[in-house]
Amino acid sequence: MWPACSSPYVEVRRREAQSFLRVGRYAPSLKAPVISIAIIEGNRMVRDNIASMLNELPDVSVLVATDTVAFDLLQGLAPHLVLLNIGLSHVECVRIARHVRQDMPRCNVVIMDLLPEHTGIAQLISAGVAGFILSDATCEEFVQTLRSVALGDAILPARMMSNLFAQLGQSGSATDSPVRIDTSHLTPRELEVITLIAQGRSNKEIASQLSIAEHTVKTHVRNVMEKLSLNTRLQIAAYAHKKSA
Repeated sequence: MWPACSSPYVEVRRREAQSFLRVGRYAPSLKAPVISIAIIEGNRMVRDNIASMLNELPDVSVLVATDTVAFDLLQGLAPHLVLLNIGLSHVECVRIARHVRQDMPRCNVVIMDLLPEHTGIAQLISAGVAGFILSDATCEEFVQTLRSVALGDAILPARMMSNLFAQLGQSGSATDSPVRIDTSHLTPRELEVITLIAQGRSNKEIASQLSIAEHTVKTHVRNVMEKLSLNTRLQIAAYAHKKSA
């Protein structure tokens, strides 16, 4: 998606982004709250161009774009999202995601530049990653993932779902912790929400199917996370698959 690469390629992406903005089909209201983002990317050309593209959006502000991880800096900036390139190494991405989720619970982590067959999806989800962007994602998909995760949704491209479930089947676990989860405290409505999350439904889609308000869905999701000691919607989906396997 953002290779270390040629300036002609980067220029094509920039023109795509500019066209995307001019059309305005997916641009939010100017009154929409600003999404603050920290970018951690090893290649300077790539991170500078991503930062430049995102800063042109009316609802996005890149607070920092760096090749190193400084947790004190991240905590001080308190971004809504941390955007990581999987090229940092799988182990490093897992470490960063865990640290962010533990010490910055209001911040979500998005991993970019993945291939559909990536072998560590289950571990990244367990670490608290809330969004994934494939290496061939369009500008529209890239930006929409960031916006959706900032609103509380979890984004896993459909092409990666079967890969995730295969990994869960091999590991036999939806999380790294072998804690025995008691579902007796879940309400019937919460169980319905879990099932729909596992199907990849957004809060808006769940609200429509269950004929309830979207903010009510968010409350159910938050309650499910608390009761099951989970951190993200993707972890809920992984848990649901494990229970149905």
